[in-house]
Amino acid sequence: MAGSSLKTDDAGRIDVLAAIGGPRGIVEAVLPGLVFLTVFTVTRALGPALISAIASAVVFTVWRLIERRPIVQAVSGLVGVAICALFADVSDQPLNYYVPGFWTNVVTIVVLVISVLARWPLVGVVFGLLRGEGNDWRLVPGRARAYRRATWLLIGMFALRLVVQYPLYVAGELVALGTTRLLMGVPLYALTVWVAWVISRPPVTARRESRPPR
Repeated sequence: MAGSSLKTDDAGRIDVLAAIGGPRGIVEAVLPGLVFLTVFTVTRALGPALISAIASAVVFTVWRLIERRPIVQAVSGLVGVAICALFADVSDQPLNYYVPGFWTNVVTIVVLVISVLARWPLVGVVFGLLRGEGNDWRLVPGRARAYRRATWLLIGMFALRLVVQYPLYVAGELVALGTTRLLMGVPLYALTVWVAWVISRPPVTARRESRPPR
């Protein structure tokens, strides 16, 4: 959950589109996986599928360089695709393209759970900054509970991915796994972030008091 990509509008609503990198960010996140799945399904050849996926990620990186735009998201996406491709290539198993994603979900769950147990729920840390609360929400039991609930919601999302997708991996269902990974990727993340924002909103009176004087 990258706080730097989260923004709010003038009405204090979270900009979910910005949270996932805007329209370009959506394409950059979805296209390599879609290309891999499509090419492999059509050709049944692992090499061309991996090359195509990596090439699509390289295109986005070069495109950003040409436009002199920030390349962090594109480069991180390229590295992610390269790691997935490495897992699949070394094992010569197309299904293993999705293994790094499982580990990413597991590590994220562990980090989020630790943050809740340590009474520093990460959703509160990020949203608190966006709402101008800083870390003062930790001193208000109701706000702390709200941010713990929001963090558990995010944990539930990552856990749901594992519950749904790992059995497909074990069963060898490549197309179903790839399709599910796409559907439970950016769209589900965006929806969860939005719901987490809504359920952790301060009470109306608190929001009014936090507004700067005109």
